[in-house]
Amino acid sequence: MKNRMQTRGIMGEINMVPFIDITLILLIIFMVMTPFIVQSQISVDLPSSTAVNTITEDNVIRVEITKKGQIKVMDKEIPLSGLQEELTLLLGRAHEKTILVQADKEVPVQQVVTVFDTAKKLGAAKLGIGVVETR
Repeated sequence: MKNRMQTRGIMGEINMVPFIDITLILLIIFMVMTPFIVQSQISVDLPSSTAVNTITEDNVIRVEITKKGQIKVMDKEIPLSGLQEELTLLLGRAHEKTILVQADKEVPVQQVVTVFDTAKKLGAAKLGIGVVETR
């Protein structure tokens, strides 16, 4: 009996399994919540429409045009002259990507058309305009 107690001893290790489980659960929660948080931080006042198509976020490159004419590609502010380079990098060789332009109501149409022209020259599969659904 004495031998069993001596060989067994006190467990000096920390069990990491519960810690890993909690970490993975938190990771899943953050992965699910991130698209909602990012979408709520759009800085443009989108026009409204009653017929809205939904697109998956996987193949979408978002281009925002603010009231002041600033252009943001995937939340990265760039000048109009750098738009073609940025879209070239994001499109890469995958031509199945969609360019979604989210322009403020007060932005001139010509600026939106310029973004569309640039995207079409680079071979974007689909072009879209972001709107807010009205009920």
